Amino acid sequence: MGCGRCPMRRNALIVAVVFTAGAMLLASGAVLLPNERDSLKFAVIGDNGTGDRPEFEVAAQMAVLHEQFAYDLVLMVGDNFYGSQKPADLDKKFAQPFKPLIDAGVTFQAALGNHDDLSTINYPPINMRGQRYYTYARKNVRFFVLDTNVVDRAQLAWAESVMQQSREEWKIAYFHHPLYGNAGRHGSNVDLRVLLEPLLVQYGIQVVFSGHDHVYERLKPQRGIYYFVTGSGGQLRKGDLERSDSTAAGFDQDRTFLIAEIIGDQLHFQVVSRTGATVDSGQIRRVPSRIGT
Repeated sequence: MGCGRCPMRRNALIVAVVFTAGAMLLASGAVLLPNERDSLKFAVIGDNGTGDRPEFEVAAQMAVLHEQFAYDLVLMVGDNFYGSQKPADLDKKFAQPFKPLIDAGVTFQAALGNHDDLSTINYPPINMRGQRYYTYARKNVRFFVLDTNVVDRAQLAWAESVMQQSREEWKIAYFHHPLYGNAGRHGSNVDLRVLLEPLLVQYGIQVVFSGHDHVYERLKPQRGIYYFVTGSGGQLRKGDLERSDSTAAGFDQDRTFLIAEIIGDQLHFQVVSRTGATVDSGQIRRVPSRIGT
């Protein structure tokens, strides 16, 4: 009788993946971020929820990096779960791969993707608390989490209200479908851009994270906003990035995640592949918003 589903075999796989990922990341060099003691540190992942080995390897890299760069927040830009989403599936596709981070007290804050069952807004570990869209603040940063599967009048009215009321220095939005992107499979969602971009611009959103396309791409600023596509946390569409004049950087050869650190008016970011290689890094300087703070 085979033992492919035995708990001991599953645990052995996790340990092996963590060990291998740790060796790869440590061999690739130190974290590039300033890594200051009291800064806001977070990670971003998207389209991760497969439950397959690459997701475990990404999660293992994230856990190893956490030992060097102690972020306590992970933004999830959707497609947190693929396929069946019964309780045992949620455990396999989230709680198991990310157990080291969960045990370390890291908080995950998810947005809905097009593959996520609506019922997952009630899954406690991803902290949606039964809401399709919501907002929260950390230090001097206000995060706006939108549901781009259904952008109705109620959500738009809510978004305008909370964005207008926000007085934090940094305003970051994240949601599943990219308003700008150059991947071949999906790319820019122009219909959503028409709906959301006026609000993002008017109320001084500086950074937007999305997924949906299974690549990493950083766009040149569009109307003053920095857009990132971070949809290769578990899924990958190798070779799908069709670079254009709007592409600042991109990577479509392996799974990735992003880490970020905000210090004053600077947001530092670093993008790490499943094998521990740094594939992009840089800084964004905050421009004071027209909205009063």
